[in-house]
Amino acid sequence: MTDSAASSPEPLAFLPELRREIARVLVGQDDLVDALLIGLLTGGHVLIEGLPGLAKTLAVKTLAATVGGSFSRIQFTPDLLPADIIGACVYLPDRQAFEVRPGPIAAHIVLADEINRAPAKVQSALLEAMQERQVTIAGKPYPLPDPFLVATQNPIEHSGTYVLPEAQKDRFMLQAVLDYPSRDEERTILGQHAHTAAAVQLQTMVGLDAIRAARVSIDAIHLDDRIREYILDVVIATRPGRLDDLSQGQNRNLLPVAELVEAGASPRAAIALTLAAKAKAALQGRRHVLPHDVNACAVPVLAHRMVTTFEAEARKITARDIVARLLAQLSAP
Repeated sequence: MTDSAASSPEPLAFLPELRREIARVLVGQDDLVDALLIGLLTGGHVLIEGLPGLAKTLAVKTLAATVGGSFSRIQFTPDLLPADIIGACVYLPDRQAFEVRPGPIAAHIVLADEINRAPAKVQSALLEAMQERQVTIAGKPYPLPDPFLVATQNPIEHSGTYVLPEAQKDRFMLQAVLDYPSRDEERTILGQHAHTAAAVQLQTMVGLDAIRAARVSIDAIHLDDRIREYILDVVIATRPGRLDDLSQGQNRNLLPVAELVEAGASPRAAIALTLAAKAKAALQGRRHVLPHDVNACAVPVLAHRMVTTFEAEARKITARDIVARLLAQLSAP
């Protein structure tokens, strides 16, 4: 850990240095880095989606290394059992006693790879860990480490997969959808990583105690009442048949949400968007939230929680498209 990060009286002062250290390894994935940091600062989980080879695993391992947290990777398969991830009560013949041995879920940062390849019982066990921050072994609850972050890789293709329940997707604070890097970015990647040995040695830039202290500072970031009303407008606009609940002055002639959306964003989504906007402001070095922070977080926070209709699928309009178009139509303060 650097002396400046360790001795700084400002709980959020380590963020620029932490981002720079992560950028030494990750090139061209700024949105993913921000999503992971927002999740870490707010106690939320991140759903990562992208094609193979876009540095998803590297990003999560890099985050764990730079904050000094324990890292665990779980490869989800159809034959996985709940005990394989949460742990089990094991009998020790030499001691004639049972001992609880925690599973790989008991880490600060968990990469749950291809979560939708696991059956329902395993997903339910993971759901308890994500929501309650604990696991139940032999009928007894065991708390998970703090901070605790699940960053999941969700594959694009659907062969041999199970559909993620809506309740589980709602537990992910953000969804990060990755795309290919630009030519210049990929040239830099080749220069850094096209070696047989590790090209970059990471440093631990901040401790876990500092992360916990930073969360208190996130709560203290100022949110103006007009920004709060704007967040409500954005969330309500995703719900079919609820345009009358928009604030005064907003245009009611929006995208035909009722034709495209079966289920909109929940109140949990409004809470997540508020916290994400505060964390985004902190990443920008501000102590107050701007409409730009809300707009930057709206698609990653809201889109994966929405259920689109067959009409939307037929017209090839995704939930991300819908949120983006609503943001363009709503009036920001």
